[in-house]
Amino acid sequence: MGQVQLEAAVPVGADPRRHARVLAQVHEAALSGEALPSHPRAVIGASWQRMRRLGLDPDRGAPVPLLVPEQLEARRRESGLAPVLPALRGALIGLAEQAAHIMVISDAEGRVLWRDGSAAVRRRADGLGFVEGVDWREESVGTNAIGTALVAGHPVQVYSAEHYVRSQHDWTCAAAPLRDPRDGRLLGAVDLSGPASTVHPTTLALVDAVAKLAEAQLHTTHLSELERLRGLASPLLAKVKGRAVIADPHGWIAASAGLAPVGRIALPNDATAGRTWLPTFGDCLLEPLPGGWLVRLTDEEDAPPTRVVLDLRSSRESTLRVSGAAGTWSHRLSPRHAEMLYVLARHREGRSASELSLDLFGDAGRTVTVRAEMSRMRRHFGGILLARPYRFADDVEVVVERPADGEVLPHSLAPAVRA
Repeated sequence: MGQVQLEAAVPVGADPRRHARVLAQVHEAALSGEALPSHPRAVIGASWQRMRRLGLDPDRGAPVPLLVPEQLEARRRESGLAPVLPALRGALIGLAEQAAHIMVISDAEGRVLWRDGSAAVRRRADGLGFVEGVDWREESVGTNAIGTALVAGHPVQVYSAEHYVRSQHDWTCAAAPLRDPRDGRLLGAVDLSGPASTVHPTTLALVDAVAKLAEAQLHTTHLSELERLRGLASPLLAKVKGRAVIADPHGWIAASAGLAPVGRIALPNDATAGRTWLPTFGDCLLEPLPGGWLVRLTDEEDAPPTRVVLDLRSSRESTLRVSGAAGTWSHRLSPRHAEMLYVLARHREGRSASELSLDLFGDAGRTVTVRAEMSRMRRHFGGILLARPYRFADDVEVVVERPADGEVLPHSLAPAVRA
């Protein structure tokens, strides 16, 4: 997604109370269809539009059933966030208590998994229904830092009447998404929330920094796991005839034999033992190993893909599905790669680096970034993407699956997507 400029909810030098009154006027005008006295920030305005399309009740939101304790514990185990919980708590709990805030951690679907901090603020949050096990997505409770950050894909601060549902106007919150550094998958969000009177311009930067710290810890853990797999790989590959690699479940290469070194291959999301087609290598055999896969190249003639489906139906996760004679293969896409493939799907004739730069950034001069990202994708999706110009292969059928409401990649700021 690139570097995102952090935008505090209260403008520098503005009086928070006066700003809250202005926001309340803007909120009421937006709901009543009257002319706005001023415009909300872009991230807030886009969220309000989503809420209006959903028909969300601005007084009560949508029914939000709680998870039972067994479901909550299962979500905590499956979230992938438990390993970084001590780091998040260590960085934020003390500050949250001093600043009359609570720290909240949600999963990728906006379910509140953990909540800690000021006892007095926790009691106020109880009255709002902001408790462990609740669904805090935009679709349930309207514009809020957790739900909106999960959709936008970047840190978000929401203050007072920027919240879509009126019962949250007495609150301020700042949240940052948490991503798995192994595959870019969205894991959840970390949030600081408190009474609106406690709003502070540095809260968003703090939450963003703590989220990056947690992701760095996950990255360090991954490197240790890859090193353990590498210790297993070397003696095993010495006995393998032909070309092969050993990769972890996310496609990161621990060792290879008979092949030029590569950092990562794109494995199917639902990889299983047996024959499969991989964009990087063509026809392969997958054999399970403790902590990864042995990938043997069969040296048979590649069966070229015939159909590509770009699945953009979810606002939180995009997938590329590839079909051909060897079967169907699917892979999760990063937000940036989803944007680029969507633009190429709309322009089957192809786009030059400068055209893609204009499409993605509104600036034709960022060709170095475009070429680097396209090089990564072509390594992953060989046989599907061509260069000069960048395009899908001519003999591949390309299908784009869109959301039911028609808004493709709602998190994207790319001009070609928003247009």
